[in-house]
Amino acid sequence: MAMIRWGVVGPGTIAAGFAEAMGSVEGGEIVAVASRSLVRAEAFADRFGIARRYGAAAAMADDPDVDVVYVATPQSQHEQDTLAFLAAGKHVLCEKPFALDAVQARRMAREARARKLFLMEAIWSRFLPSYRRLVDVLDSGRIGEPLLVEADFGFRMAVDPEHRLFRPELGGGALLDLGVYPVQLCSLVLGPVAHVVADGIIGRTGVDEQVAAVLRHSDGGLGVVKAAIRTSMACTARIVGSDGTIDIPAPMHWPQALTVTTHAGGSERIDASYEGNGLRFEIDEVHRCLAQGLTESPVMTLDETVALASTLDAVRARILADGTPSTSS
Repeated sequence: MAMIRWGVVGPGTIAAGFAEAMGSVEGGEIVAVASRSLVRAEAFADRFGIARRYGAAAAMADDPDVDVVYVATPQSQHEQDTLAFLAAGKHVLCEKPFALDAVQARRMAREARARKLFLMEAIWSRFLPSYRRLVDVLDSGRIGEPLLVEADFGFRMAVDPEHRLFRPELGGGALLDLGVYPVQLCSLVLGPVAHVVADGIIGRTGVDEQVAAVLRHSDGGLGVVKAAIRTSMACTARIVGSDGTIDIPAPMHWPQALTVTTHAGGSERIDASYEGNGLRFEIDEVHRCLAQGLTESPVMTLDETVALASTLDAVRARILADGTPSTSS
């Protein structure tokens, strides 16, 4: 294929990592960046040597030299930005969480399919060497039938009403930003979710600060997940099968190794380290799919993205119904 030309909207921290990762990827380059602040767009463009800079997403959508857009705006903007770029004929890689809820996710997926354009949720974990090795171990049957996934991701940060994680209008809270990682691991290992039980702590800014959920999957497995922005957690995961276990060390969303232990005896540490920024693996996947004429990634399908959003909706509904208000000490 010819060089794939990328645009980036939302030049924040994650977008900077994406731009760094692009330097390790063949076949693609960032040619444009857009932000509601032209000053921020220009600073990002100067930092990464990007020629075109725009003070509005709509202006970049009209750029005929942009093939794919990486949407890295706050999740409250994901649907609007993704739909606008799809309408302009651009392929889209949308940062996680894909949308605020399943209704938005369905609209985004439906639009991409109607226009026959590529769209994928940027859950970078799925494309890392560790997660690809994880899938290989599961497929090999070494731990037998997967029965249970335990995973958590949390840290303690000071309450800042201006920070996006503490702003409900921006989709803040632990669930969407951090909980998506343990939940997607459960989905990867155990398949569709049939039932959710959950509870949490709602902080004084109105966002969920701590979340715990039990997911019963359609095939009978259980997922036990936790997430927090006010409580430090181990940030590890364990997959328990009928014949063994897989331990995922911290940080569970980008581990450098796995440990497989079987009931038959013996334990193996599988090295899955890599050089550079791990976001490059999801970029490689986009390039691979486009080269093959695919409009969805088989690794992270739109159906699974919508199902993941539905699970997060169910968890949030239980939190809002039963969540305990906190003074955020």
